Amino acid sequence: MKKLIIEARINEYQGRDDNPHVPWLAAEIAEDAARCRAEGASVVHFHARSADGSPDHSYDAYADCIRKVRAGSDILVHPTLGFVTLDASAEQRLAAVTQLAQDAQTRPDFAPTDMGSVNVDYFDPVAKRFKTKSNVYRNDTATLEYFSENIRRLGLKQYLVCWNVSFTRQAEAFMNMGLVQEPAYMLFLLSDDIMLAGHPGTIQGLDAHLAFLPKDKRIEWTVCNFNGNLLRVSEKVIKEGGHISIGLGDHPYVENGAPTNAQLIKIIAEQARALGREIASVEETKEMLAM
Repeated sequence: MKKLIIEARINEYQGRDDNPHVPWLAAEIAEDAARCRAEGASVVHFHARSADGSPDHSYDAYADCIRKVRAGSDILVHPTLGFVTLDASAEQRLAAVTQLAQDAQTRPDFAPTDMGSVNVDYFDPVAKRFKTKSNVYRNDTATLEYFSENIRRLGLKQYLVCWNVSFTRQAEAFMNMGLVQEPAYMLFLLSDDIMLAGHPGTIQGLDAHLAFLPKDKRIEWTVCNFNGNLLRVSEKVIKEGGHISIGLGDHPYVENGAPTNAQLIKIIAEQARALGREIASVEETKEMLAM
């Protein structure tokens, strides 16, 4: 069986109230990335943060993070383009990554593209009401075409994020148009009870994604559970030949003892080996994804 790519999704916009191990500053992100690499992760996904935990989407913040990550390990770097950027143009949203790609020391390995638009309001299942009511993650087709064309031009690997089946269908269309090169790297995003935008973080939710995985395309697919526990479906993902994207950026894992990101990676690596799959190194990951 092919080897397992493990991506560490280490912080997103998570706070520290539930799990104090979420890294915010560049030095913390780099240290966390190195520890995850030592446990088997070959990719790290991160959001640059300020000292108070607030997002920092500036070029300088991301450049600092990437330099420190690269100084600490050879893990592949996957920064964000930002989240709920309602008013920014496609050019503005990709500007930091474009600038980062001009310097070998700050050049990322991946650039993400969420292949559609979706409401991303938070639901309180206890109170039975929405905490927010106007958050739209907007990615119109013109923006997606701009991202695809320019991510390829920059020589980065495009990371296709699919919140639901409509996103996967859009991704397939982009592959048919020649805008996404094979093998594609596709994230199936599951989301649990407080975030209703993705498929549920269950076997049934994952199966719904897999039912629409294009059979005539070369695709390496991975799975995360945004605001949910991915360990509930990780065994199925591993058995089905998918890859794993996990970390405190998605869920604090309090029910698992509030682990560190590296401890989560270790859990997945041990589970994979017990199921007969070895872990992909950085070089093996690059080879599998034709990077």
